[in-house]
Amino acid sequence: MTRRVRRRTTKDAAHQQPPLDWTALPDDATLHFFARLSYRDRAALAATCRAWRSLAASPCLWAALDLRRLDPPAAASLAPRCSPHLRRLRLAGCAAADAAPFLRATNLRSLRLSACRDLTDAALAVLAARHARLEELHVGAPDPLDRVSCDALRHVALCCPRLRCLRLSGLREVGAGALAALARHCPLLHDLAFLDCLVLDETALAGLVSLRFLSVAGCSGVKWATASEAWAQLPSLSALDVSRTDVSPGAVSRLVSHSATLTLICALNCPSLEEEEARSPAAFANSKGKLVLTINATLSQSIAAAALFPHTTAVKPTELFDDDCHWSGGVPQLMTWLEWVLSQSFLRIAETNPHGMNQFWLDQGTALLLSLLKSSQEDVQERAATTLAAFAVVDDQNANVDPARSEAVMREGGIPMLLDLARRSRETLQSEAAKAIANLSVNPKVAKAVADQGGITILTNMAKSANRLVAEEAAGGLWNLSVGEEHKVAIEVAGGIKILVDLIFRWPAGTGVLERAAGALANLAADDKCSLEVAMAGGIHALVTLARSCKVEGVLEQAARALANLAAHGENNNNNAAVGQEPGALEALVQLTRSPNEGVRQEAAGALWNLSFDDRNRESIATAGGVEALVSLCQECLNASNGLQERAAGALWGLSVSQANSIAIGREGGVVPLIALAQSEVEEVHETAAGALWNLAFYSCNSLRIVENGGVPVLVNLCSSSGSKMARFMAALTLAYMFDGRMDEVALVGTSSQGSSKIVNFERARRLALKHIEAFVLTFSDPQMFSMAASSSGAAALSQVAEVLCIPEAGHLRCSAAEIARLIDTLRNPSSVLRACAAFALLQFTIPGGRHALHHVDLLQKAGASRVLRWAAAAATAPIEAKIFARIVLRNLELHQAGPST
Repeated sequence: MTRRVRRRTTKDAAHQQPPLDWTALPDDATLHFFARLSYRDRAALAATCRAWRSLAASPCLWAALDLRRLDPPAAASLAPRCSPHLRRLRLAGCAAADAAPFLRATNLRSLRLSACRDLTDAALAVLAARHARLEELHVGAPDPLDRVSCDALRHVALCCPRLRCLRLSGLREVGAGALAALARHCPLLHDLAFLDCLVLDETALAGLVSLRFLSVAGCSGVKWATASEAWAQLPSLSALDVSRTDVSPGAVSRLVSHSATLTLICALNCPSLEEEEARSPAAFANSKGKLVLTINATLSQSIAAAALFPHTTAVKPTELFDDDCHWSGGVPQLMTWLEWVLSQSFLRIAETNPHGMNQFWLDQGTALLLSLLKSSQEDVQERAATTLAAFAVVDDQNANVDPARSEAVMREGGIPMLLDLARRSRETLQSEAAKAIANLSVNPKVAKAVADQGGITILTNMAKSANRLVAEEAAGGLWNLSVGEEHKVAIEVAGGIKILVDLIFRWPAGTGVLERAAGALANLAADDKCSLEVAMAGGIHALVTLARSCKVEGVLEQAARALANLAAHGENNNNNAAVGQEPGALEALVQLTRSPNEGVRQEAAGALWNLSFDDRNRESIATAGGVEALVSLCQECLNASNGLQERAAGALWGLSVSQANSIAIGREGGVVPLIALAQSEVEEVHETAAGALWNLAFYSCNSLRIVENGGVPVLVNLCSSSGSKMARFMAALTLAYMFDGRMDEVALVGTSSQGSSKIVNFERARRLALKHIEAFVLTFSDPQMFSMAASSSGAAALSQVAEVLCIPEAGHLRCSAAEIARLIDTLRNPSSVLRACAAFALLQFTIPGGRHALHHVDLLQKAGASRVLRWAAAAATAPIEAKIFARIVLRNLELHQAGPST
């Protein structure tokens, strides 16, 4: 059938819309569009044509800058555009603070510096001297200013006489000289904050008579009796923040009683006040128009009901600080200050997570934080988002999220609000919103809400950002969302896999982006369909590159886990072989088993375990030194976590499938640590150790090592008492291999791991082993059911017995032709116990529906096992169990032969 192509006709062409000429837009529209772009995107568009270059230089676009990375060359290049127009500047880090003078922003009015722990007196003095017209200066949060002294404060006072707002955090000392300089040279200063300071001169602070707003939140050395007397005399003081201090109830009472102008005291997380309120709930009730805010009160209702906040009685808690709320008189300025102090205190409280705050967060803190997300102050919005990210996490190291807190955010409508903020053009707000979404999404219910409301697409788009912090937090969000099985395909459909792979190549080592991207890919690789997409997107090469070259332990752990998950789908796709064929992959994973970090060792061992299921990988791992490395890991991990022990033993189990590897493991000393791991009380650990010993015991030299090193009592204990049927089954098979007669010749020669014979009572060990093998087999025996099956010639009775005998996990075991041949040979063994055990094993390996049942049936047919099985089923001297087991194996062979024709 040919494909019919519809040609465009003249009529069709008449309805074609002409291409849109973006440069023809009115200047006002273009400027509005430019204002919503990040600086990076704005610069890229400005380079496209002369008209846009001219518009991009418009003063209105350069009145404010918010930069997280700034160096002197970048500042000098920006200076011609922004120096005459820049009014507000936000910077992060000491490097950016040092570069700020190169902007030559002599008309700067507002300067906000964060993450400036290493800021010095000299740097702060230079900033003040270069920006003499400053009206607002914020420095410090969230880091303390350990290297800034009172000398710098005096320089600020001398150089910036127009200063109206000064907010500093983490100063060691605020002395009388510095405060006197501020009082003398900054007559307009009305908003002052010293957060988390160690020493504060309370009396000298009373000299700043212009103050209307004062915050000393977190200050630890305040003498409250002196402070309350002195500050009550401030003639203009309207609001005071004493949150997170040891302020006394008496001091608060004196301030309320003696201050003629004070209308608001914010006192959150002040233990003394809370104890007083617990004894006397009305201790700080609104009096004479004054309001004391504590966590014991319902803050939103207290604010709305207070006389100083008219027209707010109908405001909901989540709308208290909304831009749509309007207040008369001087209230807006007071509310703006209150937003700021609440956001500061909430963040500090969330970071320290003090005892007794949980109910506050659930009852009102969450709603207030969501209200702060609507603030018109950018730093308040960001701080609220950061607090939502922090307060939900109760154990940062293990990424444990409090379910009640995270669900409170969801209930209050916080998810759409955060997603909306994540779409904003301001990158700092994007990153904080994405961080909150990521942390909250650890809760599966919240993760579903995020996905249902389009969060996966939003985070996927954010991960493409050229801003490292935005990309990092978005990748973290995808990492947490990808835990849920229902979200994996949605991330793949949104193009998230290709974006996550690209992140690994885009960002350098040492950034948090790589760990988050690798972690998300590890989760996605656990899904069969997504694992194929990861490989097609170049994920194997990207992850191997990380495993080979990265030095960050968290990145290495996630990269190894991702490779382990990619290799876990060996029968459904070729990723297992593909990982092994990637240059340097196996060598890198072998090397990672020697990492000092336990998590890296665990994931690397898990990856090698999964990869060892492929025959080519198995031999390549051994060539890369995997046998020696994994034996050493088993020897070292005896006191490590259960996960590492399981994977180390599992990797040896996988490698020991081949004869050369099995003998090499025994020769390198692998028997002793495996015997030790087989004694673990954890089923997963002793199960994998039993599997490795089963493979090793196939060869007589290893069987002798197991006997000589005390392995028989350990295997006997496993065979009789393990809660895992698989562990008991493999322990019984190991004992059967050891005492089916093939070890006798080696034992007589006296070969041992030390090269000399040990005196071992082999006959006693054999009797002990056979006794417990028999006991194991008899645990699956039902005399009444077996008697009925023996007397019946129908298949129904055998099918009923087979259902009872089946060990489902045994269907995952894959035996070689040599192992099947040995089990067939054991059916002729003089020991009736060993014959029964061999028949029971063949029963497990051929049950219809088993993963490798067809493979085992084919091997049995090629070996002519039917004749031996019929003999075993009819042997007069055989126990009834052996006969029934043999008959069921014959039935299984017949069912598989009849299968294709039906």
